[in-house]
Amino acid sequence: MRSPILVALGVIIGLAGLLWSLQGFGVISGSPMSDTVTWSIIGPVVLIAGVLIAVRGWRGRSSGS
Repeated sequence: MRSPILVALGVIIGLAGLLWSLQGFGVISGSPMSDTVTWSIIGPVVLIAGVLIAVRGWRGRSSGS
């Protein structure tokens, strides 16, 4: 069964990770996070975590064992 709450949570977390990545790489400027190596690392990690959460919610629980 799919979990829309888990999918929405994963998308929100993924978007935050994308924003942090873009700020860390200097694509989006005007923030203390801009051009910072820390956010260039944390951002993609959070983005991947968000995608994994969304996929888990989309696929739902398996009915096996």
